[in-house]
Amino acid sequence: MTLSNNQKRKMKSAARLYAVQALFQMEASGQSADSVEREFEDHRFGAIYDEGEMQEGDVDLFRSLVDRAVNEQAKIDQMTDRALVAKWPIGRIDPTLRAVFRAAGAEMIEAKTPPRVVIVEFLDVVSAFFPEGKESRFVNAVLDHMAREARPEAFA
Repeated sequence: MTLSNNQKRKMKSAARLYAVQALFQMEASGQSADSVEREFEDHRFGAIYDEGEMQEGDVDLFRSLVDRAVNEQAKIDQMTDRALVAKWPIGRIDPTLRAVFRAAGAEMIEAKTPPRVVIVEFLDVVSAFFPEGKESRFVNAVLDHMAREARPEAFA
C-alpha cells in the first residue's frame, strides 16, 4: 500500500505529538526510552478509543526523536536554557513544554527537516496541549532561538 504525501505528513505530525507525550511520560514515571517506545507503538499508534481513533504515527521519526532527545538531552537543554530568560531555567518550565523543547531540539539538530517546518509542527503540538494559545508565542520565540543556534545556515 502506497501512502499519499498527505498521509505521510499526518503520520510525521502524529509521531511528533507521540514523541512529546513519550518524553513527558518518561520524565514523570522514570521509564526507559525503550519501554515507552514499545508501549506507544503497541498501544497508541492507531489505537481506537471511545473518543475516536488515534492517528497512525511514523515509527522511524518517533524513535529518532525520542532517542535523540534522550541521547542529546544535555546539549538540547543547554540550547533551550540559552533561549529562555535567565530567571526561567528549563527545570522551572512546565514538563509538557520541556518535552516539546526536547523533541523539537532533537529534530533541529538532526538537520533533515527545515527549521521553520519543525517550529510550525511543534507549535501545532503545543496548541493540542494548550488550546487557549498563550503558550504558543512563548514556544515560538524559544524554538526560533534554538533553531538559529542549531541551524544558523538556514537563516543566513
